[in-house]
Amino acid sequence: MTYFGFLAIFVVLPILALWAVAAWDTRRGIGVPAHLRSWSAHWIMFAHVIIAILYTTPWDNYLVATRVWWYDPALVTGLVIWYVPIEEYTFFVLMTLLTASWLLMIMRHRPEQAPPPKHGVRLRQISTLAIFAVWLVFVAILVFGWRPGTYMALLFVWALPPIMLQTAFGADILWRNRRVVWLTILPMTLYLAAADKLAISSGTWTINPEQTVNVLILGRLPLEELQFFFIVNVLITFGMTLVMATESKARAARYVAALRGILTRKQTVEIGSE
Repeated sequence: MTYFGFLAIFVVLPILALWAVAAWDTRRGIGVPAHLRSWSAHWIMFAHVIIAILYTTPWDNYLVATRVWWYDPALVTGLVIWYVPIEEYTFFVLMTLLTASWLLMIMRHRPEQAPPPKHGVRLRQISTLAIFAVWLVFVAILVFGWRPGTYMALLFVWALPPIMLQTAFGADILWRNRRVVWLTILPMTLYLAAADKLAISSGTWTINPEQTVNVLILGRLPLEELQFFFIVNVLITFGMTLVMATESKARAARYVAALRGILTRKQTVEIGSE
């Protein structure tokens, strides 16, 4: 199976189907609920595509350069940017569109929002500190050079910092919208992992067994690949949900106003001391 063939069957076709559902929902007057309309969903989706390209490109090129994974040259077009084929960059874009499109469908049809948690600030603090502790563990794996943990450690060291920012800002908002969040993350993770297993089985790409813990799911899928799709879907889903939530928009406005106040007071003090 060629890489573009994989993308066409397992990513492009589902995206087109989801866009057709979105068009049908629009005709029937079914839209995203009011509490998730802070900004245009299409612009938010586009922004996440740009972020995915910028943030993933250096990391993924490092993986290929260090032989964490590799691709079959006979199954790609041969157009390579740095170490990675153009198909991989296309996957960055398409996976973001797929998960975001699924999320928007869930928002339109399962938009229920839970009551706010009693201790929202504490939830943000504890969840972020817990993720930070996990991040330190994977940093240690890289520092001490445990080779079988390389792929897993590189994955979590790369992915957890932006997730920490997301939980620090809005873990309570994500908790309120947890139905939408988990109905996106879990199905998308399982679907993409299953498709990935087929691609690995057909030789489209290969995961280096020397840099993984060698735990295979259903006999072929490395545990790290399942973790990859889970963590990337978390990044996309958390990001989209937080930006779309009107509660986030109001919170961000308060933070900006507070920051401006701090900067204004600082400038006043500096002028007064001259």
